[in-house]
Amino acid sequence: MLRLGLFLYDHLGGRKILPATRTVDLSRDALGAPLKGRYRHGFEYSDCQADDSRLVVLNALDAAERGAVIRTRTRCVRAERRDRWQLVLEGRGRRDVATARALVNAAGPWVGMVSESVLNEPPPDQLRLNKGSHIVVRRLFDHDRGYIFQIADGRVAFALPFERDFTLVGTTDESFAGDPGAVAPSGDDIAYLCAVVNDHFRTTIGPSDVIWAFAGVRSLYDDGSARPQDVARDYVLALDHEAGAAPLLTVYGGKLTTYRRLAEAALDELSPVLGARPAWTGNSSLPGGDFPVDGVERLGAETRASWPFLEEAHARRLVAAYGTRVDRILASAKHLDDLGPRLGADLTAAEVRYLMKHEWAQTEDDVLWRRSKLGLRVSREERERLARFMADAIGNQEK
Repeated sequence: MLRLGLFLYDHLGGRKILPATRTVDLSRDALGAPLKGRYRHGFEYSDCQADDSRLVVLNALDAAERGAVIRTRTRCVRAERRDRWQLVLEGRGRRDVATARALVNAAGPWVGMVSESVLNEPPPDQLRLNKGSHIVVRRLFDHDRGYIFQIADGRVAFALPFERDFTLVGTTDESFAGDPGAVAPSGDDIAYLCAVVNDHFRTTIGPSDVIWAFAGVRSLYDDGSARPQDVARDYVLALDHEAGAAPLLTVYGGKLTTYRRLAEAALDELSPVLGARPAWTGNSSLPGGDFPVDGVERLGAETRASWPFLEEAHARRLVAAYGTRVDRILASAKHLDDLGPRLGADLTAAEVRYLMKHEWAQTEDDVLWRRSKLGLRVSREERERLARFMADAIGNQEK
């Protein structure tokens, strides 16, 4: 059944660049070396990967460069519906009022909270929240492939290469209620994921080996499935367009891989108000992504040739994060010292200034977790040094 599914994956998905699927003899292939000896057969397929933090901020940057106003650290505290929406926005100690011809509630796991507290409407009946937890541990294998396992309880788990020196293990899948902003892995979640590793890999780990653990909440459209892991991840759009009133579009579910299709579908729903527009995102790269899909190695080599003082790992990280816009950070630097002081790992003052000026970074967490994953590599002292540097930079801007 798995092989048949992968045959369809090869032939129905429009594969152009990724390698074809194959059967793996784990007793002979190097991919079996990290696994326990009882696992003898596997199937390999290829997929694409994305850095979640970079994907989010680059979409915001792309929108800003196309004329959108990005309001970070701003909360919509009230929305009143008339022929246009009247929105009360609160941020940085002040309140503003904005108007809109249409409103999209795309708050993910906060969709219900926005409906109740901002729109003064009952929470959507179809909303279902699921919690997923992950752990990050030291690298469990030396190659660049990942593993997907069928767990005895029916769930599917994975172990993926992460940030060069680590392995990401996930995920749990359980119903959730409460504030999504306060979600965190429980001790049981961490123990469960450690057991996944111990059941499959020769390496044994425990909670003390977990370097970082995090959890998220999925906003799903409730299709009546009994088990959380069986709820469909597809998006559903619900349009409320009363006569004489501005429309409200509520977004349920959706996956990272379909976010652009979702956005285009949302605009189609709102076209009677906003006007019809042809779809265009399918061939549009995000800022810095204007190079061939298989050209990252070449871009890395060109970056090292232009700035030979960069270590290979440093250049690789910068290219992966900023693509062709790496020159906006490195500029005319001739030596590493030209980029300013090192603020932890390979993070330089020049990169932090770029993130503050162009990507809305204001705190050390913005830099270390929301624009990168460098939080895995910095010490507490380095984190404090970064915080002081950014506070001084903000203070100088305000003078």
